[in-house]
Amino acid sequence: MGYKVHLTETCGTLPEAEAEAEAEAEAEAEAGAGAGAGMMPNLITDVHTTDATVPDVKATTPIQHKLAGRGVKPAEHYLDSGYPSAELITDALKQGIRMVTPVLLDHSAQARAAEGFEKNAFTIDWTTRQVRCPAGRASSHWNPVKQHGKDAIVVTFSVLTCRGCPFQQQCTTSERGRRMLTLRPKELHENLARARAEQKTDTWKNKYAIRAGVEGTINQALDITGIRRARYRGLPKVRLQHAFSATALNVIRLDAYWTDSPLRRTRTSRLERLAYHLTA
Repeated sequence: MGYKVHLTETCGTLPEAEAEAEAEAEAEAEAGAGAGAGMMPNLITDVHTTDATVPDVKATTPIQHKLAGRGVKPAEHYLDSGYPSAELITDALKQGIRMVTPVLLDHSAQARAAEGFEKNAFTIDWTTRQVRCPAGRASSHWNPVKQHGKDAIVVTFSVLTCRGCPFQQQCTTSERGRRMLTLRPKELHENLARARAEQKTDTWKNKYAIRAGVEGTINQALDITGIRRARYRGLPKVRLQHAFSATALNVIRLDAYWTDSPLRRTRTSRLERLAYHLTA
């Protein structure tokens, strides 16, 4: 009700490599390998607690800065759709972090209706500051502006250019009958367009499946440490409680790894969680 916790954990094995890793672990066990052989357990590397009203996108940069400061900066950072923005994706790339996360798709009227020309159907010439539509017609105005405190570019096509176009009704619903586009600066626009294109591919979807593991970690924190209930009042004390909860999970996972066998990837079924809870 009053606080929100963000858990970050290691995830060194992709789903398609999981079966191979488990086979290697079994082979090592048969060969008499000592405790700790095989796939390493996933460990929580950061706990970020905020007031419940703070949106997830505000947590992305602080979490990445803390990971870098501890020397555990990820090469790939898997997050859900609440955490990214064009600016954050670009800033993370400059820090050597590739964010693997669903980004918001084009929300123009054409994209929502799946009719007409979406923004990615237009060809942008950043050097000449001109945009060409799918019908081959060029824009007439390129205006850098500020929108909600962020840099943007408003591109406008002339009424005369659009009026005689056979695709006008598909392209725009403007009362004046002309098409307008709002673009982000070049680097942000291209990074966002690349992310949107990648997330439609099967390769990206297969990679992103690994993020489901952290949902299991959240469930473990709920079931084993009671992290849902704040035991004390005030953000500093709740942050300390969440840090202790994450530490407890790491100790449990390391104990299982050192004394029994490497943990499999976190499961999310009720039966698996129950079995883990009873043996922990």
